[in-house]
Amino acid sequence: VQLQASGGGLVQAGGSLRLSCVASGRAFSNYAMGWFRQAPGKEREFVAAISRGGTSTYYNDSVKGRFIISRDNAKNTVLLQTNTLKPEDTAVYYCAAGSYYTGGRLESHYDYWGQGTQVTVSS
Repeated sequence: VQLQASGGGLVQAGGSLRLSCVASGRAFSNYAMGWFRQAPGKEREFVAAISRGGTSTYYNDSVKGRFIISRDNAKNTVLLQTNTLKPEDTAVYYCAAGSYYTGGRLESHYDYWGQGTQVTVSS
């Protein structure tokens, strides 16, 4: 499956962005989906994940209550609504697809990765 992430940009602290990831290839609904991010000089970290049917969601504590992950299997799309953004949310955001684990928080839980989209939050 190929993943294409978009929606990043420059936003002031307190603002919002909606990140989108469109999948092509094999049946999208067969994959659990996740979002990760990597800030400069830091390791990639888990942000949020969603089950195949979209009924279960999982979040890093640092974004819980501010970010919302959702998916539309008819459109092969997973979204990450990011609200009340903080400068520490600045990172490249990646979407990922996994065929085995649900709610995986490790990079190894995912088989396919998108190219990333830059989110920059100014103070």
